[in-house]
Amino acid sequence: MTASDIQVEPFIDAYIKSFDRYSQVSFLGFRATPSMEIVEQIVEDIMELLFPGRSGALVFDDEAIRETVRLSMKKVAVRLENQIFLAWYHANPLQLPDGKEYPYRKMTSETIVRLLDALPTLRAMMKEDAKAAFDGDPAATSIRETIICYPGVKALTIHRIAHFLYDQKVPLIPRMLSETVHKQTGIDIHPGAKIGRCLFIDHGTGVVIGETTVIGNQVKLYQGVTLGALSFPKDACGSLVRGSKRHPTLEDRVTVYANATLLGDITIGENTIIGSSVWIKESVPANTLVQLEEPKIILRQLKPAQKPKDCPPVIT
Repeated sequence: MTASDIQVEPFIDAYIKSFDRYSQVSFLGFRATPSMEIVEQIVEDIMELLFPGRSGALVFDDEAIRETVRLSMKKVAVRLENQIFLAWYHANPLQLPDGKEYPYRKMTSETIVRLLDALPTLRAMMKEDAKAAFDGDPAATSIRETIICYPGVKALTIHRIAHFLYDQKVPLIPRMLSETVHKQTGIDIHPGAKIGRCLFIDHGTGVVIGETTVIGNQVKLYQGVTLGALSFPKDACGSLVRGSKRHPTLEDRVTVYANATLLGDITIGENTIIGSSVWIKESVPANTLVQLEEPKIILRQLKPAQKPKDCPPVIT
């Protein structure tokens, strides 16, 4: 017997009953939600808008650049507007009855206008991030290479858009943007994190930056760094208290090396260097080097490997 031969009808009633057991776990009976698939497309559209030609499309003269930007900007605005509307309509913070869409349509269009107006400022910061990656990595051959290839640059680019929308109180979409890039790059930045200018995330794999993290200017983070929460305060009923500051603050020109873990509402003073693999739960003053005690290295002599008598012929 194969799956196509199985009769599913006997299982349906019991399964459907599970939909009513926990509030907000099921989407049945709720308004439509934004599409993760479309948001993933929007991420690529945003990257192309901010760095025309990044996807491989050719840009020629000034007039072609203007038309390319116009088309890209319109594409992002329309797609993002639809998804932001769905997010607000689904969350329904104004507690409006079904079918009353205009207030959310108006809020959405106003948000898109503010985002487009902010693009020059946001893009200037993104260019600084790309240059910081070039300046910080001797393996980089050009700033264009960091824009096309470096996961940290992409993660920061989308974060700056997601953070703007987060500040505008847009539900769902900022997190969907950040989780899309998390999946693509291995870098997990909550859209609420406040990040200054010229951040360089080298390699990036496994970097985690929590919601209430504050990062100053010219900071460097290496792979595996966690800027996380030490504990989660709860109210009298045992529910999590949300919105409190619970992640680290890194002041200007801090460097955090691979696999370091910084937890809680602590402050790392400016010009401080945090060595690899340390675990920090307390604030560190400015101009400090933090590192583990030098480990003991043990060298043991191994027997020489025996070469095979007859190597198989190379197949060409």
